[in-house]
Order: sequence, then structure tokens, then C-alpha cells
Amino acid sequence: MASMRDIKRRKSSIESTQQITKAMKLVATVKLQKAKARAEQSQIYFDSLYRTMVSILAKAPDMDHPFLKSDGKGKKAVIMITSNKGLAGGYNSNVIKLITQNEEFTKDNTIVYPIGKKGKDAMKRYGYELGTNYSEVIDEPAYQDTVAITKELLHAFEAGEISEIYLAYTFFKNTVSHVPTLRKLLPLDAENIATEDEQDTDAEAPMNFEPEDEEALNLIIPKYITSQLYGGLIESIASENGARMQAMDSATNNAAEMIDHLSLLYNRARQGSITQELTEIIAGADAIN
Repeated sequence: MASMRDIKRRKSSIESTQQITKAMKLVATVKLQKAKARAEQSQIYFDSLYRTMVSILAKAPDMDHPFLKSDGKGKKAVIMITSNKGLAGGYNSNVIKLITQNEEFTKDNTIVYPIGKKGKDAMKRYGYELGTNYSEVIDEPAYQDTVAITKELLHAFEAGEISEIYLAYTFFKNTVSHVPTLRKLLPLDAENIATEDEQDTDAEAPMNFEPEDEEALNLIIPKYITSQLYGGLIESIASENGARMQAMDSATNNAAEMIDHLSLLYNRARQGSITQELTEIIAGADAIN
């Protein structure tokens, strides 16, 4: 059995750790509320643009546009959104597994554009090719940041350097539920961005473009991809803080259980020490008599 001094030292160390996890939980809770409110405020715009793209592709399925097709010769580009910090449970690893455990994404045909140091470091260890590192964007995401990322990726897509663009992020369902999500952004088609129940019920109605359809799509598609990327950032931040809040709550509870167990061991060791001292005193008194 460990000595009373060792037990007391370990208990003190765990109590200090528990104070840290409590503080981190409170910080994550505050950040979660802000990120959640921000996601809810932005959702209207993202949903409206999403429905617009669904409607266009449903009503004009035969359009010929570079963003609606691919020769398949370039690599698959994956924008991977993780965090710059750890201590968030399986938040980062779940997003990484979307790529590493998917047979479609190999080290030879995939290039990863990381947003978040954890994802960047992990994919580098796995041997994947890395594109431009946008890890600083996750700290304070701004819409203009996603515009710059979209421009770079669309330029690479038009140049034939990449043939497909995907977004790997964590969808914030609620405070305790966060869903790792892989979404295809380019090339666009109705099956990519909408399931049957999401299609416009008036799909057979004609659609007229002003200006021409190609010029209209040149304006709408970059905005659509930018909105998806920005929405993914907002959702990921909320999910990260939700995951960290849960992880720190579990760590705090585990620390409390360990403290209770160590307190029991300490009391047992103390009682044993007292019993031994009494035994020695009684034995010494008997020896004198």
C-alpha cells in the first residue's frame, strides 16, 4: 500500500487538475453559447442559398458548365476542418477518420487543405499531400477568409489540378450530438446537394436566366461554395466547444471519483497507522510490566 504522504500528494495533484478542468468546462460553455447563436443567425442565409442551388439544378439539369462536370484527371481536394487545440474528446479524430478510413481517398489521389493544426499534423503523419495551410482561420473565422479559400480552390479546379472538392467538418446537431460530415462541393449535381425529399416540388417548371445561365452560375456557384465552407466553420466551432465541454465535464467527474477513492485509501492508511502505534504502545507497556 502507498504511504500516507504519497496518497496525500497524489490527491493534491488531482484536485489541482480538477480545478483546471472545471475552468476549461466553463470557458467552453461560454464559447459554445456564442458559437451556437452565431450558427443560428447565419443559418437562414445558408439555407436560402442551398435551396436556390437545388432549384436551379432540378429545373435545369442539362446545363453545360465547367463546375458541373469534371474530367477526373486531377486530385481530390479535401478541406478538412479541425481545431488548433486538443482536449476535445474524439472531435478531431472523428473528422480525420472520414478521410483516412475512406478507400476513395488515397495518399496518391488526395490533397488536403487543412483548417486546424490537429488535422494538419495528423494528415502529415499519415503521409497525405497537404495544400495551403489555413489553420489560423479557425481561431476567428470571417466570411472574407472563406472567399479567399474558395477562389484558390476554384482556380485549381478550372486549371485541372484538382477534379473534385470535398468539405470534411463536424455538423452541430445539438449540445451533446456532433456529426462528422463529408460533403462534396464540386462538381455540382442535384444528387450531390439534395436528397429526393429536398428537391423542389415544382421541378418541371421552366427556369429563365438573366443574364445567361453560364454567367449566372459563375456568380452563384462560388457564393454557394463559400457559404458551405463558412457554415462548416461555424458548425465546427460550435461542435468543438460542445465536445470540449463534455470532455472536461467527464474529466471533472472522473477526478472527483479518484479523489473520493484516494480519500478512502488515506483514511484506511491513517487508521492502520494509528492502530499500529497503539499496538506498539500496548506492547511496550506490557514489556515494562
